[in-house]
Amino acid sequence: MASWPVNRFAGSTGKQANRQTIAMVKCYLGIGSNLGDRQAYIDTAIEEIGKIRDVRLIRASTIYETDPVSDVPQGKFLNGVLEIEAVLDPRSLLKELNKVESLLGRKRDVKNSPRTIDLDILYYGNERIKENGLEIPHPRIHEREFVLKGLRELRKR
Repeated sequence: MASWPVNRFAGSTGKQANRQTIAMVKCYLGIGSNLGDRQAYIDTAIEEIGKIRDVRLIRASTIYETDPVSDVPQGKFLNGVLEIEAVLDPRSLLKELNKVESLLGRKRDVKNSPRTIDLDILYYGNERIKENGLEIPHPRIHEREFVLKGLRELRKR
């Protein structure tokens, strides 16, 4: 994870950013994989997130190996937390993250089944959202030790 792509922001030409004020929102994402080459899926997902227009990848936490929390038999996860800044609204950010999951072969056939990549919005600034398909802050943050460790790690830096 040494180098991430340069990000593009609304109105940016790549040579000189637009001078208008852009409201960036600090967000935290959960990332995980428990199928195939887990680290490669995580690395590729981070790379793809870095390519999303109007998103800036700030940094990633340590990646932890964790037991699955599911009744479905499956292997261990590699999990971590990403800190980003986004211009996108929460629903648009989720849509972009779902595109990354699809690109990496994520299947949603059985709830809590093994997956190539799992991307969750943990926090979106100070927003509180509870609607169909989107809840922020993520409702199970307190149940995931890797999330708590990753958030503490990123907030200390």
